[in-house]
Amino acid sequence: MPPKPLNRSEGISAPWLLVLAFLSMTAPLSTDLYLPSFPRVQQEFAATASGVQLTLTGFLLGMAAGQLAFGSISDRFGRLRPLVLGNVGAILSSVAAALAPNLEVLITARLGQGLFGAAGIVIARAIIVDLTRGSETARTLSLLMTVNGVAPAVAPSLGALLEGPIGWRGIMWTLAGLFVLMMLSVSSVFRETLPRESRGEHGILGGLAQLFKVPRYLGYAGLFATSFATMMSYIPASPFVYQVVMGLPPLAYGALFGLNAAGLIIAGYISSRLVKRIPAQRIVGTAAPLLLVFCVAILAVALAPVPRWLLAIPIWCAVTSVGFLMGNSSALALDAVRHVSGSGSAVLGAVQFVFGAIVSPLSGLAGDRTAVPMAVIMTVAAAVAAVLALVLRRRQG
Repeated sequence: MPPKPLNRSEGISAPWLLVLAFLSMTAPLSTDLYLPSFPRVQQEFAATASGVQLTLTGFLLGMAAGQLAFGSISDRFGRLRPLVLGNVGAILSSVAAALAPNLEVLITARLGQGLFGAAGIVIARAIIVDLTRGSETARTLSLLMTVNGVAPAVAPSLGALLEGPIGWRGIMWTLAGLFVLMMLSVSSVFRETLPRESRGEHGILGGLAQLFKVPRYLGYAGLFATSFATMMSYIPASPFVYQVVMGLPPLAYGALFGLNAAGLIIAGYISSRLVKRIPAQRIVGTAAPLLLVFCVAILAVALAPVPRWLLAIPIWCAVTSVGFLMGNSSALALDAVRHVSGSGSAVLGAVQFVFGAIVSPLSGLAGDRTAVPMAVIMTVAAAVAAVLALVLRRRQG
C-alpha cells in the first residue's frame, strides 16, 4: 500500500530539510569534485583539453534537460517515483563513468549523470512548494540555498584531496556512493507530497506551457536568472581578477573567494530570518537595486586609476547581495505557479544553467589582465534584475 501523502499543514521537518539540501547539492558535488581531475583524465585518454572539457559540458547539458523533463514528469506522476527513478539512473551513470574505457563513453556517462541527477534538484524545490505557503516558502528556499552555498566552497578542495589517492575513477565511484545514499535517504524519510487529486491532467509538456500564461512567474524567474548571471560573471573571472589584476598570491585568492562565499551564505541565512517579518517582495525590491549599485562600483574601480585591491570591496558587497535575491525570487516565482510547481522549478533550474553557460566565457574576452569585462557583464545583468524588480513591485502596487 503506498504511503499516505503529507498534508501541507505539516510543514517541513529537520530530517526532510536535510535530505532536500542533500538532493540539491547534486550539481556542485558532481562538477567541483571532478574538476581537479581534468589533467589526469587528459593524460589517461591522450585527449585534448577541449575534449576533456566536453565531460563537463555534457553534464551541464544533461542537468538542464533533466530538470525540464523531471519537473514536468513530477507534476504528472507525483514527486516520489520520479525522484527514485532519477537516483537509480544517476547511480548507473556514475558506475558507467567510473568504468569508462574511453573519453566518448565518459562524456556519455556524464551526460547521463546530469540528466538523471537533475531530478533531485528540481523535485526538491517542488516538494518545498508542496509543503509550505507564503513567507515559509521563501524562508525554506533561502535556508536551502544557504546550505547549498557550502558545497561549491568546499567541493574543489575536497576533490583535490581525493584526486591524488583515488584518482578520477575513484571520484566517480564516490559520486555513485553519494547517489546511493541519496536514494536510501529518500526511501527512508520521504513520503509523497503531491496528492493524486492535485496532479495535472495535461501532457508532460503541458505544465511547461502553463508557465508562459503567468507573467508574475516569468518576471521573478527572470530576476532569479539575472541575479545568478551576475554571480556567474564573477566566478570564472575571479582567479584572474584576484591573482593577475590585483596581484594576490593563490592563498590570498582562496581566502577572499571563501570570504565572498561566506557573505553569500550569511546573506541567505539573514534573508531566511527577515522574511518572517518583511515580505519577500520588499526584500527583493531593495536587494536588486543595491546589487546594481555595487556592480557599478566594481566597474568604476576597474576603470579608475586607483589601487586594484579596492576591487575586492564592491565584489564582496555584490556577491553578498545575491544571497538576498536567489531564495526569495525563486520562492516568489514558484508561489505564482503552485499548480505546476514541478515545471516551474524545472524552468528555473534550466534557465540558471543556460545563463551561467552564456555569461561564463564572456568575462575573459579582453584577456586576463583587466576586470572591466567582468564588471560590464555584472553591471548589465544587475541592471536587468533591478528593472525587473521595479516593474514587479509597481505591478503589485
